Amino acid sequence: MMSQDDLKRAVAKAAIEYVPADCIVGVGTGSTANFFIDELAKIRHKIRGAVASSEASAKRLQGHGIEVLSLNEAGDLPVYVDGADEITRHMHMVKGGGGALTREKIVAAASKKFICVCDASKLVDVLGKFPLPVEVIPMARSSVARQLAALGGQPKLREGYTTDNGNIILDVHGLQIMNPVELESALDHIAGVVTNGLFARRAADVLLLGTPEGVKTMTA
Repeated sequence: MMSQDDLKRAVAKAAIEYVPADCIVGVGTGSTANFFIDELAKIRHKIRGAVASSEASAKRLQGHGIEVLSLNEAGDLPVYVDGADEITRHMHMVKGGGGALTREKIVAAASKKFICVCDASKLVDVLGKFPLPVEVIPMARSSVARQLAALGGQPKLREGYTTDNGNIILDVHGLQIMNPVELESALDHIAGVVTNGLFARRAADVLLLGTPEGVKTMTA
């Protein structure tokens, strides 16, 4: 029986096939992204470096001897590899369980191809079972929370957590997200919201899904 870690390791290995030689690669955050970083270390002599979507990923990359560049230095990236907390067959995702949603969204937007790597438990028909993270400027916490509640969600402060950007996260429970593109835009227009964990406007291009039968490749 394959463990969840075995499935994550398998998709991380499969994602290496999408990394062009002599490129700077965008790297996500979280447990599956960590397995990808470990695989990337095996081909580090073939790449020029990486752009990390969090301080944690940057440290792991550097620990493997991979040069970490800022996105400003690197420019547009050929590929970005990251996991998801939930993903649909339309390649729309909820991300940010690890708190790095803003930087993940920035790196994803600057990448020509977004490869999502996750195990089969993350594939859903409708987003929203996983609480939707929203990064908020601290002074706007209460007003944003009221507007999230007005949209039908139950916002809860992520206790004792500060993002790499110095902000707070409200995790929104109880949403059934039927129109992720519309909701993503609506949330981003609330004053005080930095960004939200819906990745629908910039969806994944390829999903590598770890299943007990092997890695399945899906595209939108």
